[in-house]
Amino acid sequence: MKYIISWRERSAASFGDYEAAQERVLKIFSKDWKMPASFTVHQFVIRVGDYGGYMIVETDSPTDIHYFASVFAVFEFKVEPVIDVMDAVAVELQAIEYRKKHAP
Repeated sequence: MKYIISWRERSAASFGDYEAAQERVLKIFSKDWKMPASFTVHQFVIRVGDYGGYMIVETDSPTDIHYFASVFAVFEFKVEPVIDVMDAVAVELQAIEYRKKHAP
């Protein structure tokens, strides 16, 4: 399954808290930490001028998404399951045909 994962920095009480959180994230990210093995990352981007971004990831393990979000707890995450547009179109065409056959 594919997911769009977006994140924003959680609110902090002071500038010092923000700076400490940013340093902590970079320390975790730059060490030996790796993405979960189940992840196939299609896009991994950061919003310019902001501390947050987007990732399009494919995985059969939602618990690995939870792990990822838990490692970087300084961020608020939003996870949305998505499908490819052509897969959506195919299903929608099937639904239209079903309605045509079964509608009064």
